[in-house]
Amino acid sequence: MPAERSLLRGWAALTALVAALSLVLQYLLLLRGSVGSAVATLRFFGYFTIPSNLGVCLGGARLASGRALRAPVAAVLALCIGVTGLIYVLALQGLWQPAGLQWWVDMGLHYAVPALYLAGWLLLLPHGGLRWRALGAVMLVPVAYLGWAMVVTALTGQAPYPFLEWKRLGAAAFALNLLRVAGVFVLGWTLLWALDRWRRR
Repeated sequence: MPAERSLLRGWAALTALVAALSLVLQYLLLLRGSVGSAVATLRFFGYFTIPSNLGVCLGGARLASGRALRAPVAAVLALCIGVTGLIYVLALQGLWQPAGLQWWVDMGLHYAVPALYLAGWLLLLPHGGLRWRALGAVMLVPVAYLGWAMVVTALTGQAPYPFLEWKRLGAAAFALNLLRVAGVFVLGWTLLWALDRWRRR
């Protein structure tokens, strides 16, 4: 229906806009540091927050333009942005106190975009197309990110997140952290699959 399509496109446009503004401002803030543009760029893309918000931005822009987003793709975006928000709230937000413009960027990337996208995914996008057995393919996302994060760590000398500082933590604690993050992805996908089935009914 026209009203529902307008609501969908409005939500998608707003979500994409908030994500885009937050991403651009975060990159500019990193460039203001003294590490140089190359290292700043590597660190920028080393945070899982960035590709998850970028994916939501591109997906939102596609929906706002009137094109469809395949259900599994929309769900993977929901999973990634949900994990971004959840891990930040549970493990990272207490490690620093952003102020000024950085506070607004932080709110956008870790709170506003996850809340906007997850709400829209649940209430506005079509449901019924998810399969729990797709979990195996979905888990390639955190595996690929881990590989990239290790490359960024080697090139910049700084891990994107404290729980990935394997030299400081030691092998056992590092492996335990990986298992915890993997568990978040498994539980997150299971929850999205259950919500998808519920919304289909």
